[in-house]
Order: sequence, then structure tokens, then C-alpha cells
Amino acid sequence: MSQKSIVGDILSIEELAPRIKEIKIFAPLIAKSAKPGQFVILMVDEKGERIPLTLVDWSSEEGWIKLVFLEVGVSTMKLGRKKTGERIYYIVGPLGNPSHIKNYGTVVMIGGGVGVPALYPIAKTLRAAGNHVISIIGSRTAELLVYEDEIRSVSDKVYITTDDGSKGMKGFTSDALKMLIEKGTHIDVVWTIGPAIMMKVCSEVTKPHGIKTIASLNSLMVCGMGMCGACRVRVGGETKFTCIDGPEFDAHQVHWDEFLSRLATFRREEQLALERYKKILMSKEVA
Repeated sequence: MSQKSIVGDILSIEELAPRIKEIKIFAPLIAKSAKPGQFVILMVDEKGERIPLTLVDWSSEEGWIKLVFLEVGVSTMKLGRKKTGERIYYIVGPLGNPSHIKNYGTVVMIGGGVGVPALYPIAKTLRAAGNHVISIIGSRTAELLVYEDEIRSVSDKVYITTDDGSKGMKGFTSDALKMLIEKGTHIDVVWTIGPAIMMKVCSEVTKPHGIKTIASLNSLMVCGMGMCGACRVRVGGETKFTCIDGPEFDAHQVHWDEFLSRLATFRREEQLALERYKKILMSKEVA
């Protein structure tokens, strides 16, 4: 690593799967303080929006952090077009409360899509604390499965699910969770990170059995500091701010339908912005 690196410098960017990329950014103060479960907020350029991304790895000695993201909107597409040696306009963190790590016993880690990398530092630390770690990771197809090797390196057992059956069990992560429960596997706590609907269904699977379940609601952020109120969510009948009260909450207490509704609030505007951005890219390519 060059000694001349400046905060926000992109040290590497790699495509892990179609539209899924891993980026390593020089951010020594964040790397020095980072803990599992926390996130950063970044702006790709000075006119961009603030987007939250969960920390998936870091080095306090070398001063870098790793993030994994899906190119789904304008900001993530802009981020995905960045090159090694370029710079992120703005990055702040670590934000949010760290995962509560202790020896629970047997822990089931459930990740879907880009939620799988977010599980990695939590599973790693839980295993180091003496837990028996069972991981369930899923994606729509085998081609979109990421961080499998990393998850295997910190798990005692790994189950893979794909929607189309192209790898592992055909079905959803919740189906693998049901299978474990039905065959009598003792589970002390479940961690789940990924699409909101996946986390909701997993919490519905564990609730009748009284299995403590933790969900990360890190997708609902703007300022990340409890000032804007955009990330408010009802948990146990109380209004919480995801950024400063979370991002992890008791999944059985989350008002999932409200959470899902709020995630979709600006979907039309996001789609229009994406269409405009794609037209701009096309016009540049033609020119």
C-alpha cells in the first residue's frame, strides 16, 4: 500500500458476481475503531446521496476497510464504476452499535445476497468467542452466491440454498432453518442479514419455538446519526432509530410490514432516477 494514500482512496475494486462488487477503501480511523455489525455511510460524489454499507472486513494495521454492494440504483452504479486509485468523495464511520458478542452456545447465521458478506465478521467473532456456528447462506442462483469460502472459514457447518436449485438446497434460507429446527437441532440464537422479506420470514419461523433472533436493519438509513429520522422503525411498539438504536434488533419485535412499506416509499423516484442515469451513460457511450 502506498504511504501517500488519502482517506477515501480506492485500493481495489472487484466483481464477485454479476452486479455484486467488493471495494477496499483506505480509511484508517474507521478501520481502527470498527467492530462487527457496524456500518459506514458514503457519498460517491459531491452531488450523490448518502448510502449505508455494512463493514465486512478491515485492517487496523494497514488502515483499510472492505464493503460489498449490489449495483441496484444510481449511487451503487456510480460506485461500481469507480476504479482502483480513484477516491470516494465522503465516508464516515463506524456507525451503529456493534453486535453483542458472547458465548451463546449454538448460533445459526443466516445471510441472503449481499447480506452474506455482512455476516462474515460477526460469525468470525462469535466463533472466536467459543460458539458453535452453523451458517445458512442463500441467493437466487449459484452465480450470485458470494463469500462462500469466507463463511466456510468461520463456520462449523454451512448450508447453501438457491431459489432455482442450481447449488445446494432448492428453496430459501428459511427452508433450511425449518429443516434444522424440525430435525431437533438445538439453537440458542439466530442472526439474519439480507433482504427484508427474508429476515421477516426467518423471524416467523423461529418465533413459535422461542429462539432468540437478531435482524440487521441497516438498509434504512440516510444521515446515520439519528438526526433526520428517515430510519425510524417500530420495535416492540416503540419508535426506534435504526442508525443509533440499531442496526440490530430483536426480530420478533420488529414491525415488519411497516418496515417493508417504508423501504418502498421512494421506489418510483428511485426508478426514474435510474432510468435518467442510464440514458446519460448511453449518450456518453454513443458520443
